[in-house]
Amino acid sequence: MTACIHDHSDWQRGDPTGAAGRYLTPDMTLEALSLVKQGRIIDLGRIIAPGAPANPALMTPYVISPTVRASDNIAMRRANGGENDAGAILERIGMTTHVGTHIDALGHFARGDAMHGGRSAAALTTPVGLADLGVENIPPMVTRGIALNVASLDDGNHLQPGRAVTADDVKTAFDRIEATPRPGDVVCLHTGWGRFYDTDPARYIAGEPGIDLEAAKYLTSHGVIAIGADTMAVEVLPGADFPKIQMPVHLHCLVDAGVNLIENMLLEPLIVQDISVFCIIVAPAKLKGATGAPLRPLALV
Repeated sequence: MTACIHDHSDWQRGDPTGAAGRYLTPDMTLEALSLVKQGRIIDLGRIIAPGAPANPALMTPYVISPTVRASDNIAMRRANGGENDAGAILERIGMTTHVGTHIDALGHFARGDAMHGGRSAAALTTPVGLADLGVENIPPMVTRGIALNVASLDDGNHLQPGRAVTADDVKTAFDRIEATPRPGDVVCLHTGWGRFYDTDPARYIAGEPGIDLEAAKYLTSHGVIAIGADTMAVEVLPGADFPKIQMPVHLHCLVDAGVNLIENMLLEPLIVQDISVFCIIVAPAKLKGATGAPLRPLALV
């Protein structure tokens, strides 16, 4: 295991931006933009629609309903003297912020009562959301993206639920593309499990392949600022020590390392085009106090 290049304990408690705020620099952004040679944009976000996979124990599903119809709005405007029949149409959306392609804020998890930087979950969780560590604190990321294709590790087109992607697997995947993780990177793992997101949502959420704790530590020790995957949790489910040990990657990344997680990514377009290194844009909606936000990550090549 590569020695850790930073000591999380020396992070200022008052800084809620985590690894992204610590490591991402203008020079890294400029270098990432220099990777853009063709001017093409590859959308790594999935469409969020009714029926999108959601853990029923934790998440309310995506629900959308009209609240203002054009005809009603036109009638209101006519009553106020309007003559050109301008009809606005609006809707109400209900969902947890962890449905579809989304990013986890650092305040999404706590170890006991301890959140990132030693903050208290009980103190920060208010009736109107998190008082700190909400998704509005995630800085915009324009940086180097790395896509690691681990789907064929077991000689198939996708890994199976419970299949841990180890630190050695991650290192081998980096070697294959002749790259190494470095501070400021956003690393995205293609396990192939995303093929079931639309076709079999129940299967998709029942379990998944993903990185184990040592693989997560390998990546965070190199200063990556976010880890994404084509799965709903990035980490392997169930883990090797389940049920005794649950969600260790979330606890390490969000609580200890201040590294955001990007879930339910659409990575197949990168893999089929054999794109491994690219410029990535990660800019979630600034939903104050939210533990996550829908995300449309973009790869620029």
